Amino acid sequence: MEQTSQGAIVRPSQLGGAAMRQKLILGGLLIQMLIAPAWSIASTTDLGAVIEGFITRHFPEATSHIWVMNGTQWDGDEMIVDVQTYVVQKQQPAAIENRYLLLIVAGKLTAAQQIPLQDGPECQPEDA
Repeated sequence: MEQTSQGAIVRPSQLGGAAMRQKLILGGLLIQMLIAPAWSIASTTDLGAVIEGFITRHFPEATSHIWVMNGTQWDGDEMIVDVQTYVVQKQQPAAIENRYLLLIVAGKLTAAQQIPLQDGPECQPEDA
């Protein structure tokens, strides 16, 4: 309990307005800070899981692998991902390098195409 300058005693429940608003705002900010990173992690993890699933299905006998995302293009719920893979197969001393374009629609892999590692004469940028 607090005492005002006029000698009246004020209970904490009578402070209400400003103190309660401040607590609600701070609580809301805390919740937002805790939840917002989870939303961004979920979307990134989904893309990583799709790429990881593609590689493990495409190279089931691999002893190890890594992948590098070279770029992405978005159009609504469709995404094209340019991925370079390095896969070590059983009984092979060196990693096999491949490059793929993956079409992901609504979070699911719908198509994959292997493309040349080096841009050759048949690989030219598309004119818009």
